Amino acid sequence: MAVAVSATPAQHDATRCADADPLIAARHAFYAAPRAGATHSSALPQSGEEAAPGDLGRLLEAEYSCGPRSVPSDQQPRLSREDVTTAALRQASRLAVPLTPDAVLTQAHGGPRTTAVLTEMWPQTVQRYGTAWAEEALHRELRAYSSDATRTALLLDLAESTGLRPVTAADAAALAAAGDRAVRHAAWRYLHRHPEGAAHLPDHGAAADPYEHLLLSPHLPASGEEPARAGLVIAQAMLVGGLDTPGQGQSGGLSVLLGGLGDHIAAHQDVATVITVVPAGRKELVSDPRLLRERRPGHHVLHLPVDAPAAPQQHRMHEHRAALAWWATRLLRALPRPVDVLHLRYADDGSLALAQAARRTGTRLVFTATPDPHREIAARYSGAGRSDPEAGERLRHDLHRVFLADRLVEHADTVIGIPGREGTRELVRYFPVLGARYGVAGPAAPPEGIAPYVPAVNESTLRTAMLGDLFSDGGRDDALAVRDRELPLLLCVGRLHPMKQQDLLLRTWLATGLWRRTTLVLVGGSTDQPTPTEHRIRTTLRELVQNHPAAARRLALLPAMPNDQVRRLERALADPAGGVRAWYVCPSRKEEFGIAILEAMEAGLPAAAPRRGGVGHYLSDGVNGMLMDTASSAGLAHGLRRLTALPESRRRRLAQAARRTATARFSVTDMADALVGEYARTERTAHETAH
Repeated sequence: MAVAVSATPAQHDATRCADADPLIAARHAFYAAPRAGATHSSALPQSGEEAAPGDLGRLLEAEYSCGPRSVPSDQQPRLSREDVTTAALRQASRLAVPLTPDAVLTQAHGGPRTTAVLTEMWPQTVQRYGTAWAEEALHRELRAYSSDATRTALLLDLAESTGLRPVTAADAAALAAAGDRAVRHAAWRYLHRHPEGAAHLPDHGAAADPYEHLLLSPHLPASGEEPARAGLVIAQAMLVGGLDTPGQGQSGGLSVLLGGLGDHIAAHQDVATVITVVPAGRKELVSDPRLLRERRPGHHVLHLPVDAPAAPQQHRMHEHRAALAWWATRLLRALPRPVDVLHLRYADDGSLALAQAARRTGTRLVFTATPDPHREIAARYSGAGRSDPEAGERLRHDLHRVFLADRLVEHADTVIGIPGREGTRELVRYFPVLGARYGVAGPAAPPEGIAPYVPAVNESTLRTAMLGDLFSDGGRDDALAVRDRELPLLLCVGRLHPMKQQDLLLRTWLATGLWRRTTLVLVGGSTDQPTPTEHRIRTTLRELVQNHPAAARRLALLPAMPNDQVRRLERALADPAGGVRAWYVCPSRKEEFGIAILEAMEAGLPAAAPRRGGVGHYLSDGVNGMLMDTASSAGLAHGLRRLTALPESRRRRLAQAARRTATARFSVTDMADALVGEYARTERTAHETAH
């Protein structure tokens, strides 16, 4: 959906740079600048005074400054050629400047960030300059760079994405036969769309694995049955982590949220069916070759094949963007009924691939925008430069995600936010185009919610057994001593990831001496098949206590558990009959919402959570929990000392208030109803606009 690129003067005045965040300043100045008669040359980056020191200032200057400036040579930005090229292309993309096919393809040798912008710009280029010019430009590039596998694969994918035929089917088959795996797959995708391509696709016998077998298949496995009732067909994407493995790998609270939310939306009277889209690597395709399965009545899981051993990490998603867009397009078209609305929630290359598939299939798009990583960029990278190359690369990755979020906002028929203390006004600060589109108050923010806990038939017995096993043997890594049951307990549940800062929590627990008067239970991560990140963090945790045997006996490292077991453990710890005084502690650097925090509160545990992010809109410090500064060990230490110093009567009152907050305000049923309303309005508005 096209939107105005500039905010109104009033909106700009209301939001411009009242704070000193250089990213906000650069973005509001860029979008508020007059655009009449803008050309690509005026969008090229020029050097100038830095908005912030280090690489951050240089990169912001390159990406968001549009006018020529006169600056002494010793102040020229120290940026790479790719930095400058990517910044110029992002400006052209944001300004909807239609570069010629030759101008776009000249940059097809760049890295993944440049490639992402080119992929975004290509459809507009073809539309503006016509298929003949675009096909001829692609043909020349394919002939000139046939030995460059990466470039060849990109060119074939650009052709396929816009239905162009720069090479014959026979030539594409020859490229597949002579090229590496990436070229082979790109050529096969191209042949699937070419009118004469089917005759040139190899037989299944040429497939090296289940992924290639599916890629070569002219017909997909059964794609389900026609929904039994009328209503909307809704798809929601979860490309990071697994739907049924919370706490493992990249799977966190979102997997829990989307599982329960999908079940409840599917039960809504205005919805025919819900499809949750998840990636499936080669291992998953071997164990379960079905691409569509029913999770609950009316709620299906659709697997997008990925050419990797397992679902890719978020930072590797760009490697699979073209394939994900192709698979999503193909599978969505194969469903018994067209998908009406697709809901995306992550600003990454995978989400942009699905947005591309939505455009190709006529599916309406809803995007949940968050100021992530926007709100931390200035604090994290001001001053970072060549003396810290790793920080420089992380900064470039985060600015890439800012661009991806902008594109998703641009493509979305409806943008929604996550509720915050000021509604979604913060979004307008970081996304100026939302001010022009929704006003200074920002877009709607449907309530978030958690699924109700359903006790087992033998719930009491199971809770007793869980506590008995937890307090059974202080010599075990995953248990505590029986005698330590009388000590206050700190519980932390979450995937093992640097953002979650379990290592900072453990370091602080040790450094403050809290191990002498509390126990600590960390739940998360796979022990059977840990990811490299999980292995590294678990190793760090064990190393931290290896020279503190007394502290180690008061630390329990539990693997990730199914959501119902986690919530059972929380209830067992919250139940006064269990004899444990427990806190739920979230040491994350920030949480946009915090499903795990809310679930702990709903179970009856008082929670201590980070100030940064969105938790503060439901957790009020000293009223129904505690907010902590988790940006440093000192801040976390102060928070932990505060909570452990509270008298037991005060802890119980906070726990009661926490439970009232969670049960009264955060029902997944209310969330499902609100989202269905947004989906229906999106579909209705799109239909009215089309007619």
